[in-house]
Amino acid sequence: MKFEEIKKQAENCRKCDLWKTRTNVVFGEGPTNAKVMFIGEAPGFNEDKQGKPFVGRAGKFLDELLTAAGLKREDVYITNIVKCRPPNNRDPTDSEIKACYPYLDFQISHINPKIIVPLGRHASKVIFERYKLPFEGISKEHGKTREISNLFGKLKIIPMYHPAAAIYNQSLKGVLIEDFKKALGNV
Repeated sequence: MKFEEIKKQAENCRKCDLWKTRTNVVFGEGPTNAKVMFIGEAPGFNEDKQGKPFVGRAGKFLDELLTAAGLKREDVYITNIVKCRPPNNRDPTDSEIKACYPYLDFQISHINPKIIVPLGRHASKVIFERYKLPFEGISKEHGKTREISNLFGKLKIIPMYHPAAAIYNQSLKGVLIEDFKKALGNV
């Protein structure tokens, strides 16, 4: 299937109850041949309103992090595990993740990035499970590069703290900046 067809399917999706409370499906944005793919957990309030990933405060900080690493937002692909906002920004349930996962799986296989950067513990856990990697928690895994081989060659997975974590815990801001510079500065 073509990328736009899958995106249209997601926009009309009713596989879980999140469609009842969403304003917009947040499928993702960026070039479909991006070398780097960022994957968050789920859209927040601003993302749901605008239909775009990472456009609120965490998105503004993500832009700063990209700049610190020498990357441009328009050169990376940004998406989430779940494409609709859970009510009150709660964590998505396992059944919501399972319902939405085929869209993410399609995005990963179609874009075929060289680097996947899961943002936060939930996205990291899902991606590590997808690639059958042990996950010891984001506080131990953040900024560390895991390299695996798949059908298309080598793939790096670099989990990072979620940018929102630094908004609520200022001590993580410097950690995130350093992780981005160190792990993504030579992309």
